Amino acid sequence: MRDGIHLVADHYAPAMPAGSRPAGTLLVRGPYGRGFPFALMFARLYAARGYHVVLQSVRGTFGSAGEFEPMVNEAADGADTVVWLRQQPWFTGRFGTIGVSYLGFTQWALLSDPPPELAAAVITAGPHDLPASVWGTGSFAVSDFLGWCDLVAHQEDPVGIRAGIRQMRAPRRVARAAAELPMGAAARAMLGAGAPWFESWAEHSDHTDPFWERMRFSAALERVEVPVLLLGGWQDIFLRQTLQQYRHLRDRGVDVALTMGPWAHTQLLGKGLATSVRESLDWLGVHVGGAPALQRPSAVRVFVNGQGWRNLPDWPPATTEHALYLRPGGYLGETEPAATTPPATFRHDPADPTPTTGGPLLSPSSGYRDDSRLALRDDVLAFTGATLTRDLCVYGNPVIELVHASDNPHVDLFVRVSEVDANGRSRNVSDGYRRLDASQTRAEVVSVELDAIAHRFRAGSRIRVLIAGSWFPRFARNLGTEALLTGRQLKPATHSVQFGRSRLVLPVDAPSADGVADPGSDVG
Repeated sequence: MRDGIHLVADHYAPAMPAGSRPAGTLLVRGPYGRGFPFALMFARLYAARGYHVVLQSVRGTFGSAGEFEPMVNEAADGADTVVWLRQQPWFTGRFGTIGVSYLGFTQWALLSDPPPELAAAVITAGPHDLPASVWGTGSFAVSDFLGWCDLVAHQEDPVGIRAGIRQMRAPRRVARAAAELPMGAAARAMLGAGAPWFESWAEHSDHTDPFWERMRFSAALERVEVPVLLLGGWQDIFLRQTLQQYRHLRDRGVDVALTMGPWAHTQLLGKGLATSVRESLDWLGVHVGGAPALQRPSAVRVFVNGQGWRNLPDWPPATTEHALYLRPGGYLGETEPAATTPPATFRHDPADPTPTTGGPLLSPSSGYRDDSRLALRDDVLAFTGATLTRDLCVYGNPVIELVHASDNPHVDLFVRVSEVDANGRSRNVSDGYRRLDASQTRAEVVSVELDAIAHRFRAGSRIRVLIAGSWFPRFARNLGTEALLTGRQLKPATHSVQFGRSRLVLPVDAPSADGVADPGSDVG
């Protein structure tokens, strides 16, 4: 590197028949080592198909010298790696990049100043803006990022039974540390000497703070010109950024494609692997390897839950608004109730926060889960609609608008849309979270945008809205005071939601010219 630090990389060379030429070169950069699963999924697999592959450990990890500071050195080190790549006698003159999660972030870092030899990128659930994921809701995403810090801090410990048991117990240890007071001391006790950056991440709550500039590469969205394939999941923690990346590149006229499956982050190298590999080989084969044409039939492929894969020319498709109003008695309906009806209330006690149940998490318990018990909790408001007489297809971001007030200015709102089947079993569909402005002192309309979905609510099912004051441990519980790392005092809050304007707005499939919703093109 430019500062004299040496990074370690493995070079996988294709075994080429006499007279044939390599398909191209691929660069893969990440912090998780060069063994399984990355060696298999991003190196051997592509080398077997004619690519030279460079699999590199980023600074301070798995033999690479220097200190690991998450995200900070990836732009400079990526650029210096390309300088090295140009000097290799086997370099084919053009290269692509590929990788998932942090291995996607390193691609955005390189794309902030794209080298001329870069021909294409395949980015799976790769954030370009770390602070937006850590603090984007106004609340610290503690289970995701304390858990990740713990993983990175101990990933090079000797492999053995103890290490395996430790990893299995990691989610419980994270939840326990996040629940202790003060949280900062408990988190540091769990991390030991590892992850020295954790406290600074938790202390800088404003994600627009200059502190975070080295960990965001929004400029890459303006500078990239090469074809980009984006892959992700509806239950992935980086879903919003993946869709933002697609929209921005598409609006700029960049050759970009999007594939979104029914996966959580931890499933992208499991349940989502077959789809990702097939589409990645297709994309790189055309844009790096010189294949004649893409096999994918459309720019956008989304998995519609309850229906299957659908090909679309763009995302989101045309939709119309469908409003369901919160009504007294725990009902959802299409007519607006009288605003004079007494409000619904619930009490959030930070000593007993509403537990995280499924959803987008960095945890094996992420994804779609039975959340029926949540509707029975005293600290959750539940509103359930009538049984649907026909399918209702929703594409895009649901929005919940609440006329909300509380007796404590320091409060959060968690909102969820679930689907209740004919047997009464509820399953999560989309979540939203927001820390409210502490200056709010009276009832105001609060709008919470939920995660984007492609979902068919089946005829015979019911739509449910859940509202709570926490979602722990995914987000650090609001103690009812201002401190996060050092707070010791707990102060409950009573929330009230007024009827009348409080409603759920769903973007539903727009009817075609004949008045029938367009089913799109479904593929297996």
